[in-house]
Amino acid sequence: MTSAHYTQEELREIGFAAWGGDVLVSRKASFYGAERIRLGDHVRIDDFCVLSAGEGGIDVGSRVHIAVYTSLIGKGRIEVRDFANLSSRVSIYSSNDDYSGRTMTNPMVPAEYTGVSHADVVIGRHVIVGSGSVVLPGVVLEEGVAVGALSLVRDSCAAFGIYTGTPAKRVGERSRQLLQLEAQLRSREGL
Repeated sequence: MTSAHYTQEELREIGFAAWGGDVLVSRKASFYGAERIRLGDHVRIDDFCVLSAGEGGIDVGSRVHIAVYTSLIGKGRIEVRDFANLSSRVSIYSSNDDYSGRTMTNPMVPAEYTGVSHADVVIGRHVIVGSGSVVLPGVVLEEGVAVGALSLVRDSCAAFGIYTGTPAKRVGERSRQLLQLEAQLRSREGL
């Protein structure tokens, strides 16, 4: 019986730039530009995820979960820092078409006829992005941010804020107790 996750040798064959220990990558996930994707330790990428790394690449830290049907796509750099959690059906974009009608859209149109913009995206440490949310190019979700389900994040979010809605607005403050739990985990593991 075949495992649901790629083996170390299969990860090498996919061609990732780097990956750490205890990496669980579903055989049903898709990767484009794998040579520009880095995965830290204790990373899980579930079924039907798409990681499409453009020139900027995708850098996934340690102890990160990328849940089913999530996508990270674009030419700009996408960074997902340690302890972050991207819930199911989250979409992170580092590129965006011009919707004004002044240019054409879609990747099958030559670039000189399109108005695609690119900007790096940072998902900070201990960030959780709720199911069905969309994060647009140029957004920085600072440490500890929580984004509620079905939110549209078009602006950066300040540390330990709780954001929800379309567009996402700050609605509360998140507890920092998770930092103490991280310290306990690191101590237990001798880090």
